[in-house]
Amino acid sequence: MAAVEGSLQEESLKRRERLKAVRKKSGLQDEQTSNESDSLRGEKRSLDDSSQPAPPPRLIKFRNYLPKDETLKEKKIPNAKPLSVEDEVQEHLEKAKADKVIEEVDLANLAPRKPDWDLKRDVAKKLEKLEKRTQRAIVELIREQLQQGEDLAAAVNAAASEQNYEAE
Repeated sequence: MAAVEGSLQEESLKRRERLKAVRKKSGLQDEQTSNESDSLRGEKRSLDDSSQPAPPPRLIKFRNYLPKDETLKEKKIPNAKPLSVEDEVQEHLEKAKADKVIEEVDLANLAPRKPDWDLKRDVAKKLEKLEKRTQRAIVELIREQLQQGEDLAAAVNAAASEQNYEAE
């Protein structure tokens, strides 16, 4: 049992040394960390411990307040001057000027489109497919009529007269 306690103490000492090395790397002082660890262990610290350095005094700066005391008037910050906006506006105006002059105007881009242009565009692909199918169907009908022995000229004239009748 004593050997186990001795090994545990050795491990705790090694761990403590590693922690001190890490604290040194991180910039914390050994005194502060040891004092904190002592307080965590329950040991009492004296309240008037003068080993810790005093915090630096705060600097007083008056931005909007003009103190009446002469010694404090020295600590007033001078008023900031606003930046001139005119220069920035001039730069923006120069950037906004058009450098290019358009010599030719494309009337197709300026003319308004018809209200149904998008419908025609979308339907065009479907119409191409239907047109191909229509042509195939016409060719098949003509072949059937030729196989039945009808006159080709009469069949074509009959189809043309039907189209004229439907168009009227």
